[in-house]
Amino acid sequence: MFALIEAHKAGLFKKNQIFNNIISGIIVGLVALPLAMAFAIASGAKPESGIYTAIIAGFTVSVFGGSRVQIAGPTGAFIVILSGITAKYGFAGLQVATIMAGIILVIMGVTKLGGLVGFIPYPVTLGFTAGIGVVIFFGQWKDFFGLQVSMAGLHHFHQKLWCLFQALPDMNIYTAFLGLAGLLLVLFTPIDIAKYLPSPLVSMLVVTLIQFVFKFPGVATIGSAFGGIPAGFPELSMPDFASVNILDLIGPALTVALLGALESLLSAVVADGMTGSKHGSNQELIGQGFANIVAPFLGGFAATGAIARTATNIKNGGSSPLAGIMHSVTLVLIVLFMAPLASYIPLCALSAILFVVAYNMSEIKHFIELSKNAPKNDVIILLITFLLTVFADLVIAVNVGVILAALLFMKRMSEAVKIECADNDPACNMIEEALLDEATNAIDAMGPMDEKVPQRGLHGIKRIKGLMVYSIDGPFFFGAVKRFERTMKALRTDIKVLIIRLEHMPFIDATGLLTFDKMLDLFRKKGIRVLICEANERVSLRLNQAHVLEHLGFENFFDSLDSAIKAADEEIAMRAAAEGGS
Repeated sequence: MFALIEAHKAGLFKKNQIFNNIISGIIVGLVALPLAMAFAIASGAKPESGIYTAIIAGFTVSVFGGSRVQIAGPTGAFIVILSGITAKYGFAGLQVATIMAGIILVIMGVTKLGGLVGFIPYPVTLGFTAGIGVVIFFGQWKDFFGLQVSMAGLHHFHQKLWCLFQALPDMNIYTAFLGLAGLLLVLFTPIDIAKYLPSPLVSMLVVTLIQFVFKFPGVATIGSAFGGIPAGFPELSMPDFASVNILDLIGPALTVALLGALESLLSAVVADGMTGSKHGSNQELIGQGFANIVAPFLGGFAATGAIARTATNIKNGGSSPLAGIMHSVTLVLIVLFMAPLASYIPLCALSAILFVVAYNMSEIKHFIELSKNAPKNDVIILLITFLLTVFADLVIAVNVGVILAALLFMKRMSEAVKIECADNDPACNMIEEALLDEATNAIDAMGPMDEKVPQRGLHGIKRIKGLMVYSIDGPFFFGAVKRFERTMKALRTDIKVLIIRLEHMPFIDATGLLTFDKMLDLFRKKGIRVLICEANERVSLRLNQAHVLEHLGFENFFDSLDSAIKAADEEIAMRAAAEGGS
């Protein structure tokens, strides 16, 4: 109840605020009515199931969610995945998958995973939403044009598209006329009218009135296709768990949960930008989870935060959860008193609305702009995700897109990690003059060499024969270990002491720890003493827990470069003395 509490603290339940939220809730309820029915039919459910979903989700998310102004319900983004579940497992399977997705969302919220959803890259989200838009657009041709065609046995997009093209010459001219009229009304409803009645509702009412008056033959309506919408609210009933295999639905449920979390949090972020408020991401997931758990028990299915309805709520003065609650009350009143009239609504009117939804979802301008201006790897991810969504499956598309993005990110991270000789590091100037004198004497004692006296290199750094300082800059994870191994194996054979600086290493993973341990054995066999210095507390703890420090020897682990250089000087001097004595 985060949003309710925050709204109360902000004084949003005062008399001057209540009226604005009631009006906004009524308007959003009218917007939601045609969309809820259209999304339900496109998802393979009955139109009343969409209305029930909007009522339950709108109320539950407003009460238990993390955003003051979020409006939840069935959305276009769900159509592809939900229609696939319904086609394969029936409506009972869709309801069970919805409950499972709700449980997953609650777990995500309770375990504070709300922030992780934001790590899905934009090319992935744009790719699959654009793909969903394309699938929705062509999926509505059948009802928009009144095509008498069966899609049974056709599982692939290209098969369905070819079937639709073949059936186009036999379209119902009256249905196509009504569909086109509905589409034009959605797009071009006068602003003066749209202030009071949303354009989708205007389109649906006008097209329904035309069909009611002229009774064009062959035009499919909600009454002819579904038997109308029952008046009243459904009784509480248990979804049919016995008719489905729970294990088969784990994958679809995870996809519904992930997609629902992504869309609801994206909608909440958009709302924050419009209102200047701050939502609670984990509480929002809990609220969305409750909505998806409850909806199937009252005839509904999967729901999430709806960006368009949330924005409509804000633009019409909605500022508290009261608007979302009023949106649900408005839909309840419509079901109770106006449900019989829904029988006359032509399906082509709802298809016209979905055409506009599909266009908005596809974000064509952003898609083209990203394709032209984004880095090559991001464009590849965008196109692969888009094509897989259209021609394969949304689950596959999202998984492949995220995995590709993660792999490319790790590649970039590995390239950003620097493992380089630090002889030219200004920090090496911490060597005191006395230490330099001792080092000079030690080197002289070693006999004729290329560099008998330490010489200043770039930046005035003194170098000591037999000592090499390397610095690892960046996270030391599995993607960077190969470069480290190659660098270490290529060290000169005359190195006596190797200092590895970890000052700029933020973290190290298990592969990095194992690699460190392996390299220590290699250097030990070569007679090279390894000193590690300047590791932060987190890296030091990991090195200790993995017993790397134990294998290294705690005496070879230093807090500062200065201390490590002194130890290295003593080691080189000792070896020089031993070689001189022999």
